[in-house]
Amino acid sequence: MPGPGESKPAYPPSEPSSPAEAEDLGHLLEDYPSHFAPPAEGELLQGHVLKITATDVIVDFGYKSEGLVPLSQFQLPDGTVTVKVGDTVDVMVDRHADPVEGYVVLSHERAARLRNWDTLETAFRDGLLVSGRVLGRIKGGLSVDVGVLAFMPGSQADVRPVHNLDSLIGQDIAVKIVKLNRRRGNAVVSRKAALEEENSARKSATLDHLFEGAIVTGVVKNLTDYGAFIDLGGIDGLLHVSDISYGRIQHPSEVLQPGAEVTVKVLKFDRERERISLGMKQVVPDPWTTVHERYPVGARVIGRVVSITDYGSFVELEPGVEGLIHISEMTWSRRMKHPSKVVKVGDQVECVVLDVKSESRRVSLGIKQLEADPWTTLAERYSVGSVVKGRVRKLTDFGAFIEIEEGIDGLVHISDLSWGKRIKHPSEVLKKGQITDAVILAIDAANRRLSLGVKQLQPDAWETFFHSHNPGDIVRGRVTRTTSFGVFVELAPGVEGLCHQSEFPAGMRGGAEAAIAPGTEMDFKIIKMIESDRKIGLSVRAIADDEERSRLAGYHRQAAAATMTIEEVIHFKTDRKEN
Repeated sequence: MPGPGESKPAYPPSEPSSPAEAEDLGHLLEDYPSHFAPPAEGELLQGHVLKITATDVIVDFGYKSEGLVPLSQFQLPDGTVTVKVGDTVDVMVDRHADPVEGYVVLSHERAARLRNWDTLETAFRDGLLVSGRVLGRIKGGLSVDVGVLAFMPGSQADVRPVHNLDSLIGQDIAVKIVKLNRRRGNAVVSRKAALEEENSARKSATLDHLFEGAIVTGVVKNLTDYGAFIDLGGIDGLLHVSDISYGRIQHPSEVLQPGAEVTVKVLKFDRERERISLGMKQVVPDPWTTVHERYPVGARVIGRVVSITDYGSFVELEPGVEGLIHISEMTWSRRMKHPSKVVKVGDQVECVVLDVKSESRRVSLGIKQLEADPWTTLAERYSVGSVVKGRVRKLTDFGAFIEIEEGIDGLVHISDLSWGKRIKHPSEVLKKGQITDAVILAIDAANRRLSLGVKQLQPDAWETFFHSHNPGDIVRGRVTRTTSFGVFVELAPGVEGLCHQSEFPAGMRGGAEAAIAPGTEMDFKIIKMIESDRKIGLSVRAIADDEERSRLAGYHRQAAAATMTIEEVIHFKTDRKEN
């Protein structure tokens, strides 16, 4: 060893001082060749970061001098430095750069490109996936940084056509190298091929563990009017809209959104055709199994009107449980034409549970039951014979319905519209919507029937006539119509009698219909009265007979007063026969 003040010998010495030293020197050169042989141009080296300055990164790359790499080669666009002291980095000698005294100028960028090409060639050869960042749009596709600048055709961006390639810009994606030319610096990549390979692997793994009844997790891929397609991992299953929820939904978008993670049950699985039917509501308990417990008959409940039909409205009591309010259960009145007159879709309504059938998934509801049935107290408010006022609600061939209060309709039978006038249709007396008085004839609350009468508002003309006339009375009448068997005669308003053709004088028999025109007024004799059947028999011949008898009585009185000659008697009899 040199002593103090002595100069340090050159290293390595130009000549070995002994054979042993020469041998040791040879081993040293074999162990540390880089200390003496400078690296070749383009040789890929690895170094360790020793220090980071404001402008450079100092690297120990195993040579007698330390290397210097411009700091800009380790900085991101925002100025962030990507290395720290102690990191291992790829470098290579940059002989084109300006020399720096005491340092070897190195290039990390060139080394990284070289390393990237090696990596890409290995990936291309072995069919491996590499990661890349989409930089931007170029003609025909996208520019992707995979360590070198690569081109990805638009058709290779996804397994399905992508209408907006800009949506991928800035994303880190896995791609597969489909074409590589290192000499020309060309690289073509495909995200589609990477996705297909990834999906194929996921699909195979998914199919191995899939079976009917399995509970699996998937991601909503896309929505349709009839359901949603769920990605189970490389293979899609169909979640039909009817299997999304026990509640009523019009479109899957009311519950699901693309990209959302859902738990579903495999309902059907055709392994050969790779068709899978899924259910989401089947993962949770069916609310109908315990519906009796939550909605006992007679309970008052509140629900939301979800739909209206001609026969009623459906009310959602809870998701998956709906009840029907039949139109007949909406009001005590029978005049209800359509449920929309009472409720609207979206209304919150209070109802009474009338019936529950869980096996057929039906709940019957009612609104009118919230109020007392007006028929139950009808007899307390009205009595037979009382006069009421109401509106003519409906006309039929057999009568008219009159509403005397909300929910209470009474029937005026056509026979109770007039005492004597023949009514062919109620419209001859009443009009729809007309306000009229009527008399209560009968109350049948049990069968919800109320009988009314209009003619009872006036005295019975027949009854009055029967009380004021007797058989044998001579009455004046007007012929109203003629028939083959006689004529009908109006004796008083609403009162008719029949004069049979046999009750006409001999000269009129068989021709009464032609001899007496309607409208003719004449006297008739009442020969029969049947009050229970409202029948009155009339006769014209009886009047003539009465006159005959009266004249006979006169002759007899004359004979009693004086003696008649035989000639007078004969003349009297002849005169009687002629008359």
